[in-house]
Amino acid sequence: MPYTLPAATAASWVPSPLRQELQDRLDALARTHRVPGAQLVMDNGTDLLTLHTGTADVSTGVPCTADTAVPLGSLTKPCTAALVLLLADDGDLDLDEPAAGQLPELRHVPDVTVRQLLSHTGGLPTGPDSDAAAATTPSRYLADVCTAQDLLFPPGTGFSYSNAGYVAAGRLVETVTGMTWQEAIRTLLLEPLGIEPAFIGERHPARPVATGHAVNTATGQLRPAAQTLAPLEAPAGALLAGAEDLAVLGGALVGRSDVLPPAVAKEMRRPEPAARPGGLADGWGPGLALYQRDERLWCGHDGNAQGTSCHVRADPESGVVVAFTGNAGGATRMWRELAGDLARLTGVRVPATARPAHRGRPVALPDCAGTYRNGSTTYRVVAGPDGVSALSVDGDLPLPLVCYADLSCDLVDPATGRPEPGGQFLRDPATGRIDRLQLAGRTARRTEDG
Repeated sequence: MPYTLPAATAASWVPSPLRQELQDRLDALARTHRVPGAQLVMDNGTDLLTLHTGTADVSTGVPCTADTAVPLGSLTKPCTAALVLLLADDGDLDLDEPAAGQLPELRHVPDVTVRQLLSHTGGLPTGPDSDAAAATTPSRYLADVCTAQDLLFPPGTGFSYSNAGYVAAGRLVETVTGMTWQEAIRTLLLEPLGIEPAFIGERHPARPVATGHAVNTATGQLRPAAQTLAPLEAPAGALLAGAEDLAVLGGALVGRSDVLPPAVAKEMRRPEPAARPGGLADGWGPGLALYQRDERLWCGHDGNAQGTSCHVRADPESGVVVAFTGNAGGATRMWRELAGDLARLTGVRVPATARPAHRGRPVALPDCAGTYRNGSTTYRVVAGPDGVSALSVDGDLPLPLVCYADLSCDLVDPATGRPEPGGQFLRDPATGRIDRLQLAGRTARRTEDG
């Protein structure tokens, strides 16, 4: 049966015991997880519930309202993907043609298609950090990152989350439309949807914006966090918007808007067979993460900027959309706990994460030991007894890595001592040797000396 929110929750100004209980939970969870400001929206196409709490910036005390725009981080990517699919729907490009046909900077990876860029199945590395990206041009960035020797797997055969793929997608938009990515995303998608966007680096945003927050390790106090995204990375993470805007986007993704034709939305929700994203989600389409719950396939995406955590989920079967934003790192845990409250209070079982795995006891996995690389990032795994190995990234202090018989693995959170879903090791189908490591959806290829 489709979910139906009680009629009493139809609007934020309608008093109701349920609305008040949800508001109380939002307030309490924000305090518990040290999130200065948060927004929650639930929409089933008929009824709308919109809530907010706290402040947009602890240094000014400006309230977080329904209109406050929050740095979305990677929740920018579904918007960029939707724009590319709209161009394909107009016949301006072909999703299954090599992207190098439009972008000469991809000439060294001539088989990577547009669809693979959007679904993270092209084998491209993640890309350099934002500081390094800020010192180069988009063309040079792509030519340096998208090389045959750095491909993580043959295009279309695996999954590795890649900002570089979305830098390429943004360049594709600019090549096809003759506009900048920012102009195109605003005029062709967001404003037609009724969304007034803001962008990282914008001098005079047209709406109030929230600041991300981090914890000062010396004092334990929250402090504003500066956004460091390089301009060329904008198609991967530069948007700011609120939970109401994310709910509008979610409604379009389940077919409630002519701006995003139903055929385009359905194409975005179609799982790519090669997309096995591990702990990120249960599947992936062109621009969307896919989550399996109770025989329903939800779509959506998560986004983390500096000191923010934003999420949207949409159920095409019932039309229910849930959107959340929070302006501190603790908002990710807040979102997960809030999802449990929504199930208890409203019956909406929104998937905050991928399905939990049932993997049994930890096992020793000695053949996982070695060195793995994704572009300029190096992962070093040292096998240990009783299934507890150790992982270091770029020479940082190693973290315990708990391995299981199905080759999945958990990272142990040093702050809590609890295992967190980490990823998986992958074997070469021809040799049976572990040749790749996937963590947080990013795949690293084993080096010859590893």
